[in-house]
Parts: sequence; C-alpha cells; structure tokens
Amino acid sequence: MNTQWKWIGGEALLSLALGSAQGFAANPSQRHETQKTVQPNIIVILTDDMGFGDVGVYGGKFVPTPHIDRMASEGVRFTQYYSASPISSPSRAGLLTGRCPGNFHITSYLQARAGNKSAEMNDFLHPEAQTLPRMLQTAGYKTAHFGKWHLGGGRDVNNAPPITTYGYDEYASTYESPDPDPLLTATDWIWSAKDSVKRWNRTAYFVDKTLDFLKRNKGKPCFVNLWPDDMHTPWVGNMEEQNLFPDGESSEKNFRTVLIEYDRQIGRLLDELKKSDAAQNTIVIFTSDNGPAPSFRGSRAGNYRGCKASLFEGGIRMPFIVWSPGRLIPKGKTDDTSVVAALDLSVSLCAIAGVEPPKNYRSDGTDMSKALCGTPQTRNKPLFWEYRRNDSKAFPIPADKDVSPNLAVRVDNWKLLINNDGSDMMLFHIHDDARETTDVSGKYPEKAKELKEKVLQWRQALPVFSDFPATTVMNQPPKSLSMSENHYISGNKNSNDE
Repeated sequence: MNTQWKWIGGEALLSLALGSAQGFAANPSQRHETQKTVQPNIIVILTDDMGFGDVGVYGGKFVPTPHIDRMASEGVRFTQYYSASPISSPSRAGLLTGRCPGNFHITSYLQARAGNKSAEMNDFLHPEAQTLPRMLQTAGYKTAHFGKWHLGGGRDVNNAPPITTYGYDEYASTYESPDPDPLLTATDWIWSAKDSVKRWNRTAYFVDKTLDFLKRNKGKPCFVNLWPDDMHTPWVGNMEEQNLFPDGESSEKNFRTVLIEYDRQIGRLLDELKKSDAAQNTIVIFTSDNGPAPSFRGSRAGNYRGCKASLFEGGIRMPFIVWSPGRLIPKGKTDDTSVVAALDLSVSLCAIAGVEPPKNYRSDGTDMSKALCGTPQTRNKPLFWEYRRNDSKAFPIPADKDVSPNLAVRVDNWKLLINNDGSDMMLFHIHDDARETTDVSGKYPEKAKELKEKVLQWRQALPVFSDFPATTVMNQPPKSLSMSENHYISGNKNSNDE
C-alpha cells in the first residue's frame, strides 16, 4: 500500500492507494473506488523561548541535540520560518487563530490585570476566536492541549474561559492557564520544589500525555498541541545534574542541562510514534514561540540580530521542522526558499487535513501546505508584526542593541522596521543581509516608502483597544494569585513573562 498526497483545489488530501503502485486507478472515474481519504494525526510542538541557534542542525554549539537533529534528517527543515510575535502570548494567539494577534488585543505577554490594561490588552483570548483546534474538532478530530497555555488565566485573572472553549477535548496545563494541572502547581506560581511533577520532568509528563491521548483515540484523527515550558527560564535540571551545574537558574550551564533533557524527550516522542499504530499517519511540527532570553551574546539566536522581545530576526525567526514516521513527509530536505509563518498554520494544516474552514473565517496567513509537505512555495502575502504598543513597562525590552522599532513588514526579500510614528526606519534585504547589519533605506528610497506605507496602513487598521463586553466574560471561582516578578530579558528586570 502506497501513501501519497493529492492536490485538489489547492488542498492536500492524504490518499491511501489500494492495489496501484502510483496511487491512482487507470480510469480517473474509478479513483473513488481505489482511494480512501485519510485525515492525519497532527502534533504541533511549540518550544518555549528556543532560539534559532539552540539546535545543532541550525548551527547550535551549546550541547549536542541528536534527536531534534534526527527529526530534521528524517523530515523537512525550514530556514525562513517566522513566529507571529517576539513574545509568548501574542505568538501563541497568532499560531492558533491565523490572525495577527493585535486583532485580539494581545500584543505582550498576558499578565496581571493592571499590566494587561497598561499594555492595551484584553485579559484572555476572545472566547469566540476561530481557532485551528476548533476547526479540526468540528471536522471530527479529537483535540488536546498539553503544556503551557498563556492565553488567559493565572495571576489575578480568574475569569478566563476554560481551555475547552477554544476547541479542545482534553488539556493539562501550567500556572498561566484558567485551570492549572494540580500536579504541576503546588503553589500559586510558575513552579515550586513542592510540585508533584518536578520542573525537570514536565516535558516528559507532557510527552506521556500526548502518547496516551493518541493511544486512547486510536483510529480517530487527532490534533495535539504539545507546548512545553522548556526552554524558558528558570532552567531547573534534575537534582543530580543540578549539583554539577550550581550556577543559578539562568546560567548557561543550567541551560545546557535542560536542553539535553529536552532533546532526549523529543527523541522519546519520535521513537514511540514510530512504534505506534499511528506511525504511517502522523505529522509532527517542531518550532518555537519566539526568540531566546537570555541570548548569551546572541549565540542562542543563531547570531541573528535581536532576541526575545525584538522584531529583528533573532526575535521572530525560529527553527521549524516537519516530520513524519511514515511516508507523509519527504526525508532529509532543507527548504531555504519558502517563507513560512505561524499565521499560515491554520489554513495550511486544514488543507492537509482536508478540512474546510468556516466561510466567515479570515486568515492573515496563506496556504503553505505544499511547502510543509516538501515542495517549496512562493509566499503571496506580506508578513506584519507589532511589538510595544506603547511605552508601558508591561512590554519587556531587551538590551539596547537588540531593541527594535515597534513595527515590521516583510515582502519578498525586503524587510522594513519602523516605529508607528514614522521614526527610526530601517530597510534590509534579508537574502543578502540576514543579520540586518546594513540599513539600505537611503539606497532604495522607493522600496522604503512602499513598505513604510504598507506597514503604517496595516497598523492603523488594527482595532482600537476596548475591554470585553460583560456578556463575553466567563466566570470561574476566584483565586488569590502571586504577583512576584523575578524573570529577566537580557539583564533587564522588567519581565515576568513565563
């Protein structure tokens, strides 16, 4: 039996060809008798704060990452993939909805109510947002979320909608969610030594949850968000290794400890999938939500300019690998030409699954399903980003050299950054200058003017912030939550994003 993809009306449908080496009957009118459309299982691994340069196959030198590297050698590796934002919550909102997160008034990490209001943000993703899991669930998929949520809930936000509101059948999540897993949250904070599942075992716990979900739903198409806490600080290795690396939770030594274990758990997931009944019909996507912090002199960002909380490449260009244990994805390919983004995943994965999005759904991304399945594509839409809606401390900033203007646009190989007041304009040719070292706006003034108009018009069209109407707020029992802040971005003490 051969497995292959058919392209029909722009959609990728997985076909299991019965009795035909080419997967098609000799007579096209008989194809429906020889083919069965199968919806693949889809797992999206969204690593937290993993930089482009953390992974060996992307040039990382910190520790070997043999399992993630193997994933790339057995799948398709992309070198021009972009997150929806350089920070957690808007990055996640963009991936789930396919919309620029400013449409939902989520432009920094979701935090306490006062910080959210200061950043002109809602306290949680709107419960009526059209999401990828909801579209797949409506089409018959079983859906689950295991890992960090950070789209509402935690701190003093006690009325965020349940995760199931957004299209999930099951979930297990961490502190920053409306209903944290009690095994992960012995206290009202991100982690504690009292947690039943220790910080260094969390990725293993979420991998176990994912494998168990697939096993219990054998024979049904499944969609799983596997969104671990790693590689976000605090880096807490197991106690034996912690004794070897006692330099603190944000030290480079501790980072290496956690990365070794994270890679090991990704390898365990891949190995178990290969042995499972779902092996021939599962696609796994591996990526990160945003750039690294701390970046260790830029090395974690692959020596791209910028890091987390920056619109330079180091804050938004992420590792991205598509893998399958079966024959769904070609093996050993590197795509250096396709420009793919988190905003593309909703329409692209719906196309791969043969699912029609709702007629009123509008994506800010484009269908890049051919690229995900191994055939490079040319992008037909610009990419826009926004970070730092205002000067509030609710927007963490990196070290001075990594601070970017607050808007960016990429069209073809051109990228322009500018503040929304028109100041600090920079133009780069990303193909020739991926490190963004030389501003060429003076050399190409017409191109700079064109992109400036595009991005400023886009920013002006985003909705003006207002609180949710009372009718959309979903009440939950109140909690008293810790407000302590002790996390850093590149040495700045104004971030508690987790």
